[in-house]
Amino acid sequence: MSAELAVRSAVIAALRADGALMAGLNALYDGEPVRASAPYGHVGDCIGTDWGGKQVEGREVRLTIGLQDAGETPGRLAGLIGRIEPAISAVQAREGWRIVTARLVRSRVMRSGGRPPSGWQAVIDYRLRAVWEGG
Repeated sequence: MSAELAVRSAVIAALRADGALMAGLNALYDGEPVRASAPYGHVGDCIGTDWGGKQVEGREVRLTIGLQDAGETPGRLAGLIGRIEPAISAVQAREGWRIVTARLVRSRVMRSGGRPPSGWQAVIDYRLRAVWEGG
């Protein structure tokens, strides 16, 4: 399995394993859903680049996590956003790839769909570095 798919599936598993996060969401999707009922989350874009060293095969994977809420204010998103970091920190090795670092690249909170009462969305970008340990 490619590092991108292994890291992506490991992140999805870690997010779904966080009971507090899942209690605040109707669902967590692999990819942005066509139709979903807010509040929901999804793991979106995933970009991989070579990373490693002389004796280490590695891959840097950047991925986006999105959260959608229908509230009038972004307040409920704050609690959901706060659950992402602990879940990412709990990501386990998968398919021979072990994650060695996970860093927040950026996050943003904005109105979704333009004008009220459309709700709010958060987009959180992470950089994860993984090394191949075989499998």
